[in-house]
Amino acid sequence: MAVFPETDRQYMQQALELAAGMLGKVSPNPAVGCVLVKDDVVIGQGSTAMGGRPHAETQALLVAGDKARGATAYVTLEPCAHHGKTPPCAEALISAGVARVVIACLDPDPRVNGKGIAAFKAAGIIVETGLCEVEAQTLNAGFFKRVKTGQPFVTLKVATSLDGMIATDSGESKWITGEEARAEGHRQRSIHDAILTGIGTVLADDPQLTVRVSGIEQSFQPLRVVLDTDLKTPLSSQLVRSAKDYPVLIFCGEESTSQKDALEGAGVTVCPVPRKESGLDIAAVLSALGERGVTRLLVEGGAKVITSFIQTGCFDRLLWFRAPSLIGAEGIPAIGPLALEKLALRPQFVRKEICPLGEDVLEIYENKD
Repeated sequence: MAVFPETDRQYMQQALELAAGMLGKVSPNPAVGCVLVKDDVVIGQGSTAMGGRPHAETQALLVAGDKARGATAYVTLEPCAHHGKTPPCAEALISAGVARVVIACLDPDPRVNGKGIAAFKAAGIIVETGLCEVEAQTLNAGFFKRVKTGQPFVTLKVATSLDGMIATDSGESKWITGEEARAEGHRQRSIHDAILTGIGTVLADDPQLTVRVSGIEQSFQPLRVVLDTDLKTPLSSQLVRSAKDYPVLIFCGEESTSQKDALEGAGVTVCPVPRKESGLDIAAVLSALGERGVTRLLVEGGAKVITSFIQTGCFDRLLWFRAPSLIGAEGIPAIGPLALEKLALRPQFVRKEICPLGEDVLEIYENKD
């Protein structure tokens, strides 16, 4: 394992921050950051652009110009070495004359995976890998998962009272959490490629599922996804009325035909998938989203949708926003019945972080399975 000086770590952290700023805006590509340094001075930096290209290395080289010769490039992901819609970034760095390339982690895409490093070495460039590797892998967990499994990284989001309720018995739910927690919820939307909810939430709340918070780029909205087995989404809903401005994808049962033509005429994409006893086949939904380039999915549904993801194990992370209040047993719970026969079968999580948000708390968990 290479030992890196603190200055290398600082420059790579800078590259990671650049990459993080583009999460949710570059799919199906990874969010990458690149910092070019020469004589301890940053001469160029860049990140993957909106929509996935130009790539970070190209952006940084454009800023550095001729100064790139003899420089060190800090890149959060192995530069591509294949010809796609843009020329290989490894080739661009070689042509620019960089002397050293520091890479946080390798690219698992079989078109790259070690080929970029091999190209640098063949050109006589010093290559070092593994600096801030865990941070880089975590940042692009969605890209890595889609490459390896064809499905996006799935985050479940719930906002409840202390006793796990999302609403009163009458269905009143606005607002359980405070302004800071709601702002963080919108920030989470902004770093995901798609937001998913169920038809129950659409009928009860008529949500927009858009990013609406000051200070966050809103020109690039996530794909809005609805699980609607029997195609009950109203043509008058906010989702349908705004579908030609911000894309909407509705998953339904394979035999569902009601409203299909009308929804598609309003700009909605309708995608039939197989049913299971409990509803739509979640794995099939995730594979279909992966085929559409989605790498990061945020699930914001009610109890039925959240429970379906938990029961199938089709999720990676859980965001639990908890308010310091109680609703009581007559309220509507965030999680539905799990039909556990034994305590040992209960879903288990690894708590990663606790974040205070005003009077509320955000707890972040990973799926233990």
